Amino acid sequence: MTEISVKVNGERYDITDVEPRVLLSDFLRDRLGLTGTHVGCEHGVCGACTILVNGDSARACLMLAVQTDGAEIVTVEGLGSAEELNVLQSQFREHHGLQCGYCTPGMLMTGEDLLRKYPLATDEDIREGLSGNLCRCTGYQNIVAAIRSAATMRAGKKS
Repeated sequence: MTEISVKVNGERYDITDVEPRVLLSDFLRDRLGLTGTHVGCEHGVCGACTILVNGDSARACLMLAVQTDGAEIVTVEGLGSAEELNVLQSQFREHHGLQCGYCTPGMLMTGEDLLRKYPLATDEDIREGLSGNLCRCTGYQNIVAAIRSAATMRAGKKS
């Protein structure tokens, strides 16, 4: 067993009995109860398990929990709440950027990373940024519209 100290969604966790082989996705879901991080392909291809680790998007199914010792992690639960959605979440709702919802947490986390780092000057920039996330229910148009709208809102508010 290994000990790790990690900050997840602003809360510090010091866990003393982490199996060295436990995937970060399983740790988040099973140990911390943060079930918004979905597990799809378990090969890092679908993007359903996307989270932010130290400010960068990462696939939780490709990382071991012990690799995050000392890291700061944000999961979809850390973006906002049902009572107070963040800008991107509200725009996903406004533009109907989801259908079944399975890919939505990963899309939101990837979108959040894109909004923080890139100017996203065109819809093609957004589509390219989302290319590592798969959705079987939508044509991505509403997801792109939601991210475009959030980018415009954030640029206006400078948040």
